[in-house]
Amino acid sequence: MSALAAEGRTVRDWLAAVTPPPPASLAARLAAVLAPHADRPESDVPACCLEAGEALLEEILSSGSTSRDTALDLLTVDALVTYAFQEASGDASTLEARAERAMARIAAIPSGDAPHG
Repeated sequence: MSALAAEGRTVRDWLAAVTPPPPASLAARLAAVLAPHADRPESDVPACCLEAGEALLEEILSSGSTSRDTALDLLTVDALVTYAFQEASGDASTLEARAERAMARIAAIPSGDAPHG
């Protein structure tokens, strides 16, 4: 995890200390999607970011929306995945396996145009 991870710090604390800070609208959206994970320990940031990013991507894809209304959510997914790997990069021994699991899980998210039946 981050070299700055401190005992007792939470995902909420980590998000508040991200540098450089994201733009206000992105920061607010990140806080909203990470809210269910906010009280988890900072060491869980990579997992929390991936879980939240996957959930948001699944929501976007299932909505079938391709309008500009999804732009902030797509940026949020991108930021979450980036932060997850940025924070996980401190432990090179698990990085490759984490990336493979993340790719498999993201690839398994059904698109909104998948046939139902």
